Amino acid sequence: MDDPHDDIANMTYEQALKALEDVVRRLESGEVALDESISLYERGEKLRAHCQARLDAAQARIEKIVAGPDGAPVGTRPFDEEA
Repeated sequence: MDDPHDDIANMTYEQALKALEDVVRRLESGEVALDESISLYERGEKLRAHCQARLDAAQARIEKIVAGPDGAPVGTRPFDEEA
């Protein structure tokens, strides 16, 4: 696995998600030897953690624009904060 795309830390969310889907597909096929299944599972867990970290980072950056009485933006608040 010397493919540069295998460096999980440098993967985009989309690349990591596709790689995770491939791991799941291979594991669900039942056509993988036990040792390879364990390696795939470990890789899948690393990919899952990477995807979650990317989602958490994205959510932290998403903010709603708060409009003042004149409709002009006056600030921001966290995306998941109630209006």
